[in-house]
Amino acid sequence: MPEFVHLHNHTEFSLLDGATRVGDLADIMVEHKSPAVAMTDHGNLFGAVSFYKAIKARGAKPILGCEVYVAPGDRRERKNVRGQTNAYHLVLLVKNETGYRNLNRLVTKAYMEGFYYKPRIDWELLQEHHEGLIALSGCMQGEIAQAIVAGDRDEARRKTRMFVELFGKDFYLEIQANGLPEQELINRQKRDLAAELGIPLVATNDNHYLRREDAYPHDCLLCIGTRSQLEQQDRMRFPNDQFYVKHPDEMWETFADVRESLDNTLRIAEDCNFDFEFGTFHLPRFGDPGDDLDAMLEEVAQKGLERRLDQIAQSRDLTAEQRHAYQERLAYELGVIREMGFAGYFLIVSDFIRWAKQNRIPVGPGRGSAAGSLVSYAIEITDLDPLQYGLLFERFLNPERRSMPDIDVDICMNRRGEVIEYVSNRYGGADHVAQIAAFGTAKGRQIFKDVGRVFGLTFADTDRITKLMPNPPAEFSLKELWESDADLRQAVQADPRLEDVYRVAQQLEGITRHASVHAAGVVLSDRPLVDHLPLFRGEHGESVTQF
Repeated sequence: MPEFVHLHNHTEFSLLDGATRVGDLADIMVEHKSPAVAMTDHGNLFGAVSFYKAIKARGAKPILGCEVYVAPGDRRERKNVRGQTNAYHLVLLVKNETGYRNLNRLVTKAYMEGFYYKPRIDWELLQEHHEGLIALSGCMQGEIAQAIVAGDRDEARRKTRMFVELFGKDFYLEIQANGLPEQELINRQKRDLAAELGIPLVATNDNHYLRREDAYPHDCLLCIGTRSQLEQQDRMRFPNDQFYVKHPDEMWETFADVRESLDNTLRIAEDCNFDFEFGTFHLPRFGDPGDDLDAMLEEVAQKGLERRLDQIAQSRDLTAEQRHAYQERLAYELGVIREMGFAGYFLIVSDFIRWAKQNRIPVGPGRGSAAGSLVSYAIEITDLDPLQYGLLFERFLNPERRSMPDIDVDICMNRRGEVIEYVSNRYGGADHVAQIAAFGTAKGRQIFKDVGRVFGLTFADTDRITKLMPNPPAEFSLKELWESDADLRQAVQADPRLEDVYRVAQQLEGITRHASVHAAGVVLSDRPLVDHLPLFRGEHGESVTQF
């Protein structure tokens, strides 16, 4: 069987536009015996880590990428010109570590500086951050394709030369087979440009769903995203059912006369060699570069324990043997912390808790496994004496299970932002600190209502069914409810429209539908965060990690 690599794929992280679950994409790559596959979601890298892990687990090569939106002018301009697009499409694939960091910067600045309906970059940013990236000219919404459709071959040629000058041999003219007359015109003229200018072609399929039969639920997903109904004539829709992950045999049959465009998918896959480095910590620096953090923590903890023991002695007798037990436990914990390299972490957490208390911001006494740490008690991270209650340090930190300490800190929600601002200013600046993304998924009751609206059903129609579902939702999928709840099944089967809604809702249940901000998590780094991962802007202007 001839090999082929899909380099243009939209997953569920092309929010409410892609219907392919990451795990399903990984599975079909095994089915197709593909050596590699790319993720190129619209404007973001939200799914990069889950995609990477899923593809690696199947023994194939994950290629990170993004279909970025490119502003026609300056990314900071916020205006619409009648008859003109405010963003072209361009596919960027990561070749190496440099490319990954550059793509991080591109998609971050697209949100932070260029957001206008969509996160947008511009030519200035491409010139600044193109190294280590492979560029594909994109779908029908790419700059070159749009010039061809407009009948301006000179402009198409000019744009092509601009991309070649920037990306060199890492620029490919992308041809697709989606059964559209405009695409056939684009393919012909791109082939002419390739021959004229000596530019390689690459075949892709702009996949938005997994299999051909998924075109219908994908259409419903588009309606949810655009708040429209299936029967509306002027709504956004895909023109046919060709935007699925086609088998390599189909791609070879379609592009049999342009074999190099198929071979080039393998060539590109060979050129892309980036791996995430998991398990390495990038902790922000406490104190000055030359400071001995282990010695600093030991000194602070020793003084803190003496204060704590003096307080304890005021309420109960402490024998010399008991005091010795505290000192032994402290020495043991400090040794583990030194061995695992987390002295700075404890000093930082202690620092911002102390600052919060000094500024009369309520902080909880501590909970979870961190309450088993005497060091945490000594340096006032917690207010619970672990020896008094027989709490185990090993549940918190264990050298045989190397992982970050997990200290739950409860800070008053009304002034929590002040603590985050302090941490930002104290540890490297705003570009070193961000809140963490959370992803909402399509839950059973809600997705049933959403699909019902798409079908034109009234609230009363769907409400009658959702009232039969567990609320709050139990650990049951719509499929499991269908099989186990006879009353629900009978109510749905009484109306053919409801059966259709339930079937589509089952297919879309669990898909990622929006990105938001985690209620609690904040991440700090030793270097600007974009060295490690991309960011986006939250609803209130805060920096948020895309993973």
